[in-house]
Amino acid sequence: MDALGIINFEDTTATVDGLGNHRPIPAIAFMGRYRIIDFILSNMTNSGIDNVQVYAKEKPRNLFEHLGNGSHYNINSKRGKLRILYGEKNFASPVYNHDIANFMLNMQYIEEDHNPYVIVAPSYFVYSLDFNPVLEAHKESKADVTMLYTSTNEAKEKFLACDTVTLEKETKRVTWLGKNRGNTKSKNISLEAYIMSKKLFVDLVKKAAETSSLYWFKDILKDSIDELDVRGYAIRGYVGCISSLKDYYQEQMKLRERDVAESLFKQDWPIYTQTNDSAPSKYASGCKVTGSVIANGAHIEGTVKNCIISRNVTISKGAIVKDSIILPGAFIGENAKLDHVVVDKYAIIHHVKELKGTDDNPVYVERRDRI
Repeated sequence: MDALGIINFEDTTATVDGLGNHRPIPAIAFMGRYRIIDFILSNMTNSGIDNVQVYAKEKPRNLFEHLGNGSHYNINSKRGKLRILYGEKNFASPVYNHDIANFMLNMQYIEEDHNPYVIVAPSYFVYSLDFNPVLEAHKESKADVTMLYTSTNEAKEKFLACDTVTLEKETKRVTWLGKNRGNTKSKNISLEAYIMSKKLFVDLVKKAAETSSLYWFKDILKDSIDELDVRGYAIRGYVGCISSLKDYYQEQMKLRERDVAESLFKQDWPIYTQTNDSAPSKYASGCKVTGSVIANGAHIEGTVKNCIISRNVTISKGAIVKDSIILPGAFIGENAKLDHVVVDKYAIIHHVKELKGTDDNPVYVERRDRI
């Protein structure tokens, strides 16, 4: 594919409380064995994009460790390249640390890329998509920009604070970009993913930098909506937005259902991630596991119901874990009771006998905490 892939970072409205204290959203564990960034990166590499730039807003160490040289994402190192880029200067305030500032600081790597098109997308929207037909539709339409969007009837509860799109019915031309305030149930939600020529992308980035020191790319796009021909491209099937701890919890609980999971995990569309050669999970005599996703390396002696259990997790004898998400390396002690809990990596729950949250407000246990 003749396009440069740019994986952008999330804006300031996306904050996964607790989990985001230790790593950026793209590096957060998801569905037991993946990271959130694996989905958009796999979409790009499965589509034949060999040159990918990943932009990190802050705390990039976890991304470096997880992404490595990109070989496990099937990136051909002889003709392709995976770059992790971030602002290498100190910003006077967090409000200055946005995508336009980072694009400008790394403009050399964008301009030097040989591909005539760019596909820009953030990682905190999770979906499966072949970008080839999207790029072909963009070329055929002769539009300046093609914008991905999804339609939802759950806008009062989902995709809150995300960008919304108003479209002309026949041409699908975008006439307005707004915000989802949760006041109506039906909305077209922008996935903040755009296809355009590299020249136009560079021009818009530079125009944004000249217009305001606080502009994000979507701000300059909104300013230019009357001047540019921006077309919408609908994405059907599963689309999740991980912009809060509530979203993080609820989207994974939804993906336990086979029919939902099959819309994301497709047979002919592998989701790549860093491999882990741990042993298969061990289920002790007397344990009970129902309705759950269990990664490899887990050791389960207790009861697990409707959970996401990550690699190398221990659920001890007599423990009852329900409707919870347990991240890698966590230890749940004997007779502990967890209900609607998100347990971060390497945490030990041993001396507290019960933790209980709700669908809208799950309890979060800090990374490496001992309780």
